[in-house]
Amino acid sequence: MSAPGTDAGLLAPTWAGSPAEAEVTDEAVLRAMAEVEAALARTQASLGLLPERAARAITEAVRDHRLDLVALARAARAAANPVVAFVPAFTAIVSDVDSAAAEYVHRGSTSQDILDSACMLISRRVLGLISADLERVAHAMAALAAEHRLTVQAGRTLAQHAVPITFGLKAAGWLQLVLDALERVRAVALPAQLGGAAGTLAAYGEYAALDGQGAGAIDLVAPFAAELGLAEPVLPWHAARTPLADLAAVLSFVTGALGKFALDVQTLSRTEIAEVAEPAAPGRGASSAMPQKRNPVLATLIITAARQVPAHALVLTQSMLAEDERAPGAWHAEWQPWREALRLTGGAAHLAAELASGLRVYPERMRANVRLTQGELVSERLNVALAPVLGRAAAKKLLGEVSREAAVTGKPMAEVLLGRAELTGALSAGRMAVLLDPAGYVGEASALVDRVLDRAKSVLS
Repeated sequence: MSAPGTDAGLLAPTWAGSPAEAEVTDEAVLRAMAEVEAALARTQASLGLLPERAARAITEAVRDHRLDLVALARAARAAANPVVAFVPAFTAIVSDVDSAAAEYVHRGSTSQDILDSACMLISRRVLGLISADLERVAHAMAALAAEHRLTVQAGRTLAQHAVPITFGLKAAGWLQLVLDALERVRAVALPAQLGGAAGTLAAYGEYAALDGQGAGAIDLVAPFAAELGLAEPVLPWHAARTPLADLAAVLSFVTGALGKFALDVQTLSRTEIAEVAEPAAPGRGASSAMPQKRNPVLATLIITAARQVPAHALVLTQSMLAEDERAPGAWHAEWQPWREALRLTGGAAHLAAELASGLRVYPERMRANVRLTQGELVSERLNVALAPVLGRAAAKKLLGEVSREAAVTGKPMAEVLLGRAELTGALSAGRMAVLLDPAGYVGEASALVDRVLDRAKSVLS
């Protein structure tokens, strides 16, 4: 049997080398399936449904398993799922530890109980990593929002200068999204799976009756979930894929929130704008051809995840269309999208923590960009000030003409305005200077920043 190639993330630099990567490898999935089998045995032993000695032997086999990953992957094709090949291979290892214990491996269980529970176990671990990284992102963004609450910046709508904002308010907007994402990650339910062949727990109950024990199959569910650190399911969810759909929605939201941040960083780091820059590191952002380039690669990789994860999430959501009590094809279609969505999101969150923590901000460049249009950035404010004098519609028409004249002649807007006969005596040069100061027209930016920072204290406490 030929050895397979290695998927080390050569074409997936978003997750290559991230903490999430190690949690979703084939080896990690095998280990999680073995952990589920051991947790099931320990739970059954705790209820007197199998010998304690057998549970200890099965648990020991998890720590000392020598499963042939390649052989199992090839064998999985015969039954269309990896558990069918895994169970006899794992049973053989248990037998080496204690031959009598081998009889109790996978007792009453079915493939989907094992793999679904293993997937939830892995999801819990990766979500823990994502949560920790989102907290780092949030702390960094909160610091940016507080530090730059008064740093004036051109607000942009539909790619054009609009009105003044503050960079602190922009950072607060990023922070708000990250806090939304963090709360969703914390709230998502990850239940264990236990149902037997068609969700009735029948085989579990038969084995309990065979041993003459008082415990029923339903009594396994809560302690089994607790043994794995997962939520207790109300019902087996073999064909009711809410947990996967919920997880998919959360992962899409996280990468979307981080993608908004990354997209803004990309835009603001353009050569023509240059208001922020990614943290520098040797070799980061290098071009294979252009020595001068320092590309915004952290933001690029985050956006890569944000563009891919919703497509994977769509497959997971579509798997809710599951026939009967176990679905042929829908369940099987989940595995790779589930893994890729998890590791892309984990990679994106880890990169975002680095980007937010090291983001370089250039207030002087923001001021220079605010001055580019020589006063036009506060046209909305001027419209309000002139409305009582000229009427709102006339004021807007006048300012449109003034803006075009300023653009053609290169004159500052104040100079053109003061030369208009309609405004003679209406506005003094001093009043005009006050109205044209962008720092005086950032509205409630500072108060809005405080609202988000207050929320951050609550969410992150």
